[in-house]
Amino acid sequence: MVKILLAYYTRQARRSLSCCVMDSSLQRESEGSFQYGNYWREADDLRAVIEHFLGQKRLIKAIIGHSKGGNVVLLYASKYDDVNTVVNISGRFNLERGIEGRLGKDFLQRIKKNGFIDVKNKRGEFEYRVTEESLMERLTTDTRTSSQMISRDCRVLTVHGSLDKIVPAEDSLEFAKVISNHKLCIMEGADHEYTSHQDELTSVVLDFVKTDSCPNKGTVNPFPPSKPAKSPHSRM
Repeated sequence: MVKILLAYYTRQARRSLSCCVMDSSLQRESEGSFQYGNYWREADDLRAVIEHFLGQKRLIKAIIGHSKGGNVVLLYASKYDDVNTVVNISGRFNLERGIEGRLGKDFLQRIKKNGFIDVKNKRGEFEYRVTEESLMERLTTDTRTSSQMISRDCRVLTVHGSLDKIVPAEDSLEFAKVISNHKLCIMEGADHEYTSHQDELTSVVLDFVKTDSCPNKGTVNPFPPSKPAKSPHSRM
């Protein structure tokens, strides 16, 4: 979905901008072992890509992520301050939700007993293994505190479909409450993959990325953000 968005985005920008698409391990064309959690590691993988382009004297206009990728770009922005525009498409605020649907009931007890849970598709075929370590990494990733750490100089757009059955649209409202320089777009009728809303999604993202706003003049979060209570890197 993001590849389609960015391909169209590049055409609409009339080649004044180029894009680089990064998959996480074992996603789409990428190799490596899939990790159910791994949020901070993927943010550091993104860091390596950005450092490469900065070393090539390229200007990083924005970073955009969909679903788990939305969380990754927000974590990146909380840790590094070299990208001033971030787009979070359907990221999950409450990382404790959605797990039972994938791993089944009593997943904590089963994974502590066996050390892993194998996830199968509807045909009963093996898809991937979730280790206790990767599950705990997800459960201890603090999206609230990390979002509060994002600089006010960083413009953040969150887009979410109103009919998203994978990540509830209410999660986007939580991001809006804690990110200082934030714009929220709830896309009516859109699902998690924006199946019938590709053009609308592209237009919203492109307009935001192409708009240069200083933090005091951009769209500011109407919710007063609370101060972070602890480091976002705490694992407990």
